[in-house]
Amino acid sequence: MKNSNRKTFFMFLMAFLVAFFIISLVGVLRSSFTTSGAPEIPAAQAVPGLTDTAIKTPLSFSALAERVKPTVVNISTSKTYKGKGAFGAPFGGSPFGDDFFDRFFGDMPRREFKQRSLGSGFIISNDGYIFTNNHVVEKADKILVKISDGKEYEAKVIGTDANTDIALIKIKPDNSLPVAEIGDSEKVKVGEWVIAIGNPFGLEATVTAGIISAKGRVIGAGPYDNFIQTDASINPGNSGGPLFNMDGKVIGINTAIVAQGQGIGFAIPVNMAKVILADLKTKGKVTRGWLGISVQDISDDIAKNLNHKNKSGALVSDVFKGDPADKAGIKVGDIIIEINGKSIKDTHDLLVTIATLQVDQKMNLKAIRDGKEMTFLVTVAERKDNVAMAAEKSGKGHFGVAAQEITAELARQLGIARDGVIVTEVQEGSPADEVGIQPQDIIVQINQVKISSMKDYIREITKAATKKSVTLLIKRGRSSFFVALRTE
Repeated sequence: MKNSNRKTFFMFLMAFLVAFFIISLVGVLRSSFTTSGAPEIPAAQAVPGLTDTAIKTPLSFSALAERVKPTVVNISTSKTYKGKGAFGAPFGGSPFGDDFFDRFFGDMPRREFKQRSLGSGFIISNDGYIFTNNHVVEKADKILVKISDGKEYEAKVIGTDANTDIALIKIKPDNSLPVAEIGDSEKVKVGEWVIAIGNPFGLEATVTAGIISAKGRVIGAGPYDNFIQTDASINPGNSGGPLFNMDGKVIGINTAIVAQGQGIGFAIPVNMAKVILADLKTKGKVTRGWLGISVQDISDDIAKNLNHKNKSGALVSDVFKGDPADKAGIKVGDIIIEINGKSIKDTHDLLVTIATLQVDQKMNLKAIRDGKEMTFLVTVAERKDNVAMAAEKSGKGHFGVAAQEITAELARQLGIARDGVIVTEVQEGSPADEVGIQPQDIIVQINQVKISSMKDYIREITKAATKKSVTLLIKRGRSSFFVALRTE
């Protein structure tokens, strides 16, 4: 009996152990197909409107870089400067000035000094036309272009535009060249991936990647600032090189950096280069559109006084008699809000838009007058270099002060006389800012010369800019005072 009970006990124990082993094995197998210790999470739903390619970071830029690198060139230039004799210096002769040198050393022959610089560019035609920056080739005695196979060619400047910092140069290659495909910078969106290729610090064919950080940046480089900002690394030597999108199309020309910052670079939108290409090829310079108006931005107070619902648009402060705007019927006080269907945000936007128009082109201009929307048909004229629009000063004029004509409408609104010119903007940290000049100050004299118009102002301030200092007579309210601006 005891043996029988013992046998039954051992059989029950064995069955229990087998069952425990099977249950443990099933648990182990189940855990191998699920995340250990993690609760089940429902699958995330796709964000509407985004495709897989729009939300993925590129795994590699190598295929893109390999495809477009042959279209990028390295540019080296040399410029000649002259100094005086053994004491000549490459940055302007004697540190005491040429007069000092002449008095003590007479007619000792000048020495020549070579300044060499590096830049980049990209090929836009298989017969050797190349886009680069104007500042890369400006005043260069010799321009050498090295293409991707290592061959070097001497280049000729075909056309330049200092206002946009764009230059077109030409080489005579032995064979047909690979050509960069030009994209559409208007379609570029903030956050898109881009790559920059260039010659930073002489390091050939350097590829950097980043995203579009912002569009339409105004950095004070010129009257037509409209930069694409990127965090793709751009350094000295990258100037003139291309900024590619992920389709391998050029959407910008790398041109500027912020020396104090990291991850902040700027490129000229390639559409700006496309617009002026024909002029650069055929004329060597750019012919721009001209309406014959002065404009200003709309402040809160002005918007309120004019019953304008917001600050968008450009307020016409003067119309030049006989010019296109005058012939079309545009008047002082009109607010320009649209050109050829494109909304105008401010004076800078208007200036950039007009600059892209062709001479003799007819355009539709929308403006608000006395609260009513009006449409004008304007025939664009040619802008002459000696014609100065107040908008072009845009706070970046000589000594950091921008001014404009005091029109009858402006005089009435502000309750001031029409003597002198009115300060519209003062650049922060500029000589004008340091001496306390403020917007709405009236400049009535420059170096004791009476100022009655913008023509007077531009003439005298341009002459003063060649000197180390200038004295202005300022009228503020009922008070008048002199200030001295120094450039160093």
